[in-house]
Amino acid sequence: MPAERPIHLDDVRAAAAAIEGAVVRTPSTVSQTLSELLGCTVIVKFENLQFVASFKERGALYRLLQLTDHERAAGVVAVSAGNHAQAVARHATRLGMPATIVMPATTPFVKVARTRHLGAKVELYGETVAEAMMRGHELVTTEGRILIHPFDDPFVIAGQGTVGLELIEDHPELDIICCPVGGGGLLAGISVVTRALAPQIELVGVQTDRYPSMQRALTHSREPVPGGPTMAEGIAVATAGALTSALLSEAGADVLTVSERGVEEAVNLFLEIEKVVAEGAGAVGLAALGEHRERFAGKVVAVVLTGGNIDPRLLASVVLRGLVHSGRLIRVRVLLDDRPGSLSLLTRVIGEAGGNIVEVAHQRLFTDAPIRSTSVELSIETMDRPHADTVIAAVASAGYDIDPVPLDV
Repeated sequence: MPAERPIHLDDVRAAAAAIEGAVVRTPSTVSQTLSELLGCTVIVKFENLQFVASFKERGALYRLLQLTDHERAAGVVAVSAGNHAQAVARHATRLGMPATIVMPATTPFVKVARTRHLGAKVELYGETVAEAMMRGHELVTTEGRILIHPFDDPFVIAGQGTVGLELIEDHPELDIICCPVGGGGLLAGISVVTRALAPQIELVGVQTDRYPSMQRALTHSREPVPGGPTMAEGIAVATAGALTSALLSEAGADVLTVSERGVEEAVNLFLEIEKVVAEGAGAVGLAALGEHRERFAGKVVAVVLTGGNIDPRLLASVVLRGLVHSGRLIRVRVLLDDRPGSLSLLTRVIGEAGGNIVEVAHQRLFTDAPIRSTSVELSIETMDRPHADTVIAAVASAGYDIDPVPLDV
């Protein structure tokens, strides 16, 4: 399938047949709680249940299966911030091909370690995927390896399109398919399927407001992509694919952007409601349902949870920040008389109000409190924001000088 040849439904079906048994046919189910919360019928496609916890296995495997014996012996190279890397590493190793993966130096440790564990040689190069790609092309030239592109390849696109085949087979009632977009391979593959089988289904891609490369490409905007740090590093692509953007333009796909805060909230929603772990890039589809409610109101929407490879330390921070933003973890500053028993009396008031103290810190030196007083900062766990207000009111009613500490998360 040369790059200049259009990609058809038969190509996606061929990909589905080729990868069957080696890639998980992931479940997709209606989430009643998310539907009630977001004002539309939410169907979640759980691509985080793949072996490498990402949809990227589909396209990577199908592309590897097209290689000749000579190309397999030469080996492959891939450039990726993580999920494509793991997919190529896994299936290249399984098929007996040497693989070198070039990853930006900023790639989360968990993805680097996992890629090495899957059998590939890993090189860390540059700060961005674009810089790492320069090293990838160098390896193609100097070592004769075959580049397995993460998105702008017809075989990769056909492989990713199998997500769309499964969704339409399982949920013919769909109004919208909403999924993350980096270079655009997944949504482009899905577009091939929907145009042939269900042209009434709307396609909505989602990017972060720091990397709206596909949105800019489809609107022919020359405005540069802002860039910068993002928790959705898996879709932090500065330049959209040429083949993928052409397919999405033909399909009339829409691309929305979401904020970093929205991505955090979506990761927490998946964890708390669906009890699954989503990486930032994998959660942007759900973030769009929250930040663009009018766009999806009353519709049947499939959200593709594209991956679950999140650094555990980042996930811990996201969870704690979620508790703070929802009012379930508060920090207050209370002025106490600096004498025995003062703290115990305060903690009793908080306990009787239902607050759970998780941390206490005294401050006697770096404070403007009177010399015979001490400033105490307490972190308190509560049920929700109204309960937090109740706890604060109870402390104030007991005669204490209490001030909530402003958010710094």
